[in-house]
Amino acid sequence: MYQVNIHQAKTQLSKLVEEAAQGKEIIIAKAGKPMARLLALEQAGHKTRQSGGLKGQIWIADDFDEAMSAEELALWHDGPIFPVE
Repeated sequence: MYQVNIHQAKTQLSKLVEEAAQGKEIIIAKAGKPMARLLALEQAGHKTRQSGGLKGQIWIADDFDEAMSAEELALWHDGPIFPVE
């Protein structure tokens, strides 16, 4: 870990980012007062997705994919965007 001032950080940002990516911690200071910390992002480990994670928590009606009635279609195409309740 080491400290740099804002002017140095601005002029050497690419170098500092590379150092942070390699695991170094850099403190950015203003007038000698630490203001920010530059660290590498943690690499998120990919977890393999498993199917069935929400089993028993979701219900879909038997007629979910059946055609809409003429009344429902009219509401769908010509109805108000925000119906009054």
